[in-house]
Amino acid sequence: MSILILANVVLLVTGNTHWYPALYYNFADIDDYKIFENRIVKATNPKQLSNSTDYNTKQYNSDFEAQMKVFKTKSLMVLKHDSVVYEKYWDGYNAQTLSGSFSVAKSIVSILIGVAIKEGKIKNIDEPVSNYIKEFAEGDKNKITIRNLLTMSSGLKWDEAYSNPWSITTKAYYGDDLYTLCSNLKVETEPGKIFNYQSCNSQLLSFVVKSATGKSVSQYASEKLWGPLGAEHDALWSLDKKDGLEKAYCCFNTDARDFARLGLLYLHKGNYNGSQIVDTNYVTECTQPNNLKEIDGRVCDRYGMHWWCINRNGTNVFYARGILGQYIFVIPQYELVIVRLGDGRGEPTPDGHVADVPLYIDETIKLFANSN
Repeated sequence: MSILILANVVLLVTGNTHWYPALYYNFADIDDYKIFENRIVKATNPKQLSNSTDYNTKQYNSDFEAQMKVFKTKSLMVLKHDSVVYEKYWDGYNAQTLSGSFSVAKSIVSILIGVAIKEGKIKNIDEPVSNYIKEFAEGDKNKITIRNLLTMSSGLKWDEAYSNPWSITTKAYYGDDLYTLCSNLKVETEPGKIFNYQSCNSQLLSFVVKSATGKSVSQYASEKLWGPLGAEHDALWSLDKKDGLEKAYCCFNTDARDFARLGLLYLHKGNYNGSQIVDTNYVTECTQPNNLKEIDGRVCDRYGMHWWCINRNGTNVFYARGILGQYIFVIPQYELVIVRLGDGRGEPTPDGHVADVPLYIDETIKLFANSN
């Protein structure tokens, strides 16, 4: 008993009380919005996505279906020419079921930066972050720009470790003070030089949005994104505490159909049903490789500005990605958008992607590339 008391005292004194929920819940889950406080992203102008005349007439082969079960798929949806051509749910999920998106939320934060630029709330992505976060006016942090955050090249000291309860990523997920945690980070390498995927960059971008607009990212997304996209359902953005800040790097929760609207927005270069929500040039820059150096010296051809990029057999694809296999794929050549939600995914591959990514892209192109 004395050991348990001592352990509790150590956690309290060192400020590591995030260990309690981390140990209790063990690992992040797609339903974690149920254990966090949330802020509503309001669907103020709901409109249904249209179904194609060929809706669900084409089916994936049995081998693909078997893989869907292996990867614990919950939702799979394909849109062609802006209409739903395929839709399937597993394990009790349906068109209204919320799912956590994990790092798909990073792409949403990137969209909001683009919206703020279009509105003139942010001048451009080469502005210093210190214009919006006062703690970044000191030392080497003053060199960090919004572009550096978007391209994951801030050079900040951050351990992107999800299974280590002592890591700063775990503290961000289960802790209750994201602002202090992220605004007090130190610079480790020269900003703008090396691509290094870090969740802190996305969280800091959300602080930029809040500072520039005077609104929480949830409120700003409600007004400038969720409403204009015609989202059918309210989304939830999980917070670090009651009335706190959004876990902007990870925890946007909605259903497959509403996630699809984000893919459609970027398929059409920031335009949705005739309304230009994000400037075309910004979308283009987000969705092509940033060509920075990787830590191992390679050129980064897999990541743009909070969107992943891949070329499959000559076809360029960009996508949003979450750690448990949350994907929004956009394939402009065939006007395809794929949304996949689930509880598992393949292993990371040497090219910086994930083993199941080609499966969704290749099989969907094969099935729907030539459909009307």
